[in-house]
Amino acid sequence: MKMTKMSLVAALLVAGTSAFAIDNVKVSGDAKLFYSTADNDYSTPGTKTDNSLFNKKGAAGQAALGLGITADLVKNISAGTHVTVLTTLGLQGQLVSNVWEGTAGLNDSWIVDEAWVAGTFGKTTAKIGRMELDTPLVFTEKWSIAKNTFESAVVINQDLPDTTLVGAYVGGSNGASAVNANGLGVPGVGIANRVQSQNGSNTTFSQFYNGAFAAGLVNNSWKPLTAQAWYYDAPQYVNAVWLQADLSLEGFIAGAQYTQIDYKKSVQLPIAKDSDNDAYAVMLGYTMKDVATLKVAYSQTGKETDSTLGLGAGQNLATLGNNAQSKLYTEAWWNYGYVTRADTSALNVTLEGNAAGVDLGLYYTQTDSDKNGGTAERADMTEIALTAGKSFGPLDATLAYIYTKADDQNQKSANEKGDAYNIVQAYLTLNF
Repeated sequence: MKMTKMSLVAALLVAGTSAFAIDNVKVSGDAKLFYSTADNDYSTPGTKTDNSLFNKKGAAGQAALGLGITADLVKNISAGTHVTVLTTLGLQGQLVSNVWEGTAGLNDSWIVDEAWVAGTFGKTTAKIGRMELDTPLVFTEKWSIAKNTFESAVVINQDLPDTTLVGAYVGGSNGASAVNANGLGVPGVGIANRVQSQNGSNTTFSQFYNGAFAAGLVNNSWKPLTAQAWYYDAPQYVNAVWLQADLSLEGFIAGAQYTQIDYKKSVQLPIAKDSDNDAYAVMLGYTMKDVATLKVAYSQTGKETDSTLGLGAGQNLATLGNNAQSKLYTEAWWNYGYVTRADTSALNVTLEGNAAGVDLGLYYTQTDSDKNGGTAERADMTEIALTAGKSFGPLDATLAYIYTKADDQNQKSANEKGDAYNIVQAYLTLNF
């Protein structure tokens, strides 16, 4: 495996702390091994694959090594870089037939997913470069073995009491195509599906909506309540708003979310005409300290018929074409992209706790999609996920079982509703 390219920031951090008087250098990282196996018989409608649990046909596996370096360059100026290396460890074709990230058949790939410089002046921090983002409609997803990141510039200010103001410009992303000629994007493997490009280069970042802007305000003047408002503008494609309020008081938790997205007809987004959709979600729960947390949530998306594509609302705009994850309270543990579909109601029940030092989770998600103004029934989905995780010093281990019954998965034919199937997963992460 060749590693012939190195970002400028990485080169500076590695090249010599004495020459630049770099201080407070920190090196951290992790080594991951992920495995998943499923017993769905029909990965493609009507094409029988005879998958069975622990058979390589229905299994995916991959290893990753992540290495990050941060340092103070001068007073109030810091920099960081992070590299992720992916490998199948020779397991593909023997124990598994699929990978979590990249392209099946390519054993090794790597990506510089972070390379940034940041400065703090008073109560204002500015950051520019490749980085993670965590906003309601544009964010880094971390369920896979690699993460999607962004080439962006972000300014955060906290001069106002109990208030954080955020402004961001996003120019590039290594996530699944957000919008392209077919209006939906090209689904890929995982979330950072450009880990290995077609020509074999490691230039995995591409233009994000021809540039997009975001502005946010987060306030908790009354300490039990956190309220936030966000606006997004991607010229020629979409603009969106997100409103949210979360309350935590004497063990009781509650929340409300509302989002609206406007889709704009253009050469880049060839829909029938301009359109829009919205979604709302509510959540109620209770936390018994050091014992368990129970949450129940409900969401509803609006109808969208003008585009002819039935476009949803609330999904991650960075991975829109790849069953994007959502920050809605009802989001499933594994089967993303259902709760945000147009004309869909969703219910989620989450129970998390700890027993004998083991973190346990039970997650139930059910979606009901109406016809969205059409005549055909649309796919519904039910998911039950059970997880158990424990840390052994620097080693985090998690086992997961997922039951899925979705009308558009595991179909004997394209005209039949899909059969239920099972998934078993194992996650190992060694932190250093």
